[in-house]
Amino acid sequence: TVGPHSKGPGPRGNGPSSLPRLAPVSEPAPIPRAFAVAQEDLLDALRVEAGLARNTLLAYRRDLDAFGRWAATTGLRRPEEVQPDHLVAYLGSLRAAGRAPASLARTLVSLRILFQHLVTEGELQRDPTARVPAPKLRRHLPGVLTPEEVGELLGACDGPDPLMQRDRALLEVLYASGARISEAVTLSTEGLERELSTVRLLGKGNKTRLVPLGVRAREALETWLRQGRPQFARHGRAHEVFLSRRGTPLGRAAAWRRVTAAAARAGIRGRVYPHALRHSFATHLLQGGADLRAVQELLGHASIRTTEIYTHVDADEVRALHRLHHPRA
Repeated sequence: TVGPHSKGPGPRGNGPSSLPRLAPVSEPAPIPRAFAVAQEDLLDALRVEAGLARNTLLAYRRDLDAFGRWAATTGLRRPEEVQPDHLVAYLGSLRAAGRAPASLARTLVSLRILFQHLVTEGELQRDPTARVPAPKLRRHLPGVLTPEEVGELLGACDGPDPLMQRDRALLEVLYASGARISEAVTLSTEGLERELSTVRLLGKGNKTRLVPLGVRAREALETWLRQGRPQFARHGRAHEVFLSRRGTPLGRAAAWRRVTAAAARAGIRGRVYPHALRHSFATHLLQGGADLRAVQELLGHASIRTTEIYTHVDADEVRALHRLHHPRA
């Protein structure tokens, strides 16, 4: 018997030529040249003209490479041959392979940018992605109330009782300003202006911002300051706007409980907590046509990307298309 390290030829049938042959590894289909050229032209434009980051460009390349290889397997050789049915079939194949809706949506964004670029450059007369609906995404932003629910929540704090006046003022300020609960409970009477048209909030990183208040919030805050708060204040020792029954500053946990108690009285189903009013503030502003940058300032977000969770558009797509196609971008 020949050992594993023997240099001899070994018995007949044990030589290298008689080893079982492995199945060849299937190579991915090559991307058709016309697709590759169109893709590189787009990526050059996104890099040079739109100034997109390297990681963003790599993500677009991966999506477009994958589609180009799929197109080759179906006999498509040029972008102008692509029909909406092809795109639906491709997205369906990705879904069948287990891709998440967010991944499918991102892939469709990449294809939209490619075909819109080709239309703009005069290479195509129509955009086959125009009639392909985007996959519906589950929103992971919790606790957005409808305007009607906000009204019911605030209405649950009506009445002359000082505690109700405090809770009404607290909820009105949270919804009118988009304040974090920590910003609301640390709001100081020393920082209030006489007309109460704005409040000065101390946010993360000790950054201060001025946020306007609406008429209803001003009225509720004024009622609390003139009628309810003096009954709890103890010789002016606490300067916070919102006080407990004992005259001490209202804490975050106590404020949280007041919001959930109001929601229970209003009969609102689901979890309602202070940050839900912040989410609702931003969502309702944007639904009403507010500028995203203005909402960013009102919320005190350091980055516009944080504010973008409240939108239903892909900001990268919007910026890329604007930079590519607006004459003065």
